[in-house]
Amino acid sequence: MGESSDRGMTTSEYAVGTIAACAFAAVLYKVVNSGPVMSAMQSMIEGALDAKF
Repeated sequence: MGESSDRGMTTSEYAVGTIAACAFAAVLYKVVNSGPVMSAMQSMIEGALDAKF
């Protein structure tokens, strides 16, 4: 009796975790594609490519 009610919890936890991960990915995508972050990343990459070894 108690097992059947506990079984659904795992599925709902995965669903909530998946939705939270998708929301976090969407926010991260917006932040990374913003102007200041893009220019900072571009300058970091250019600096790394121009580094002398």
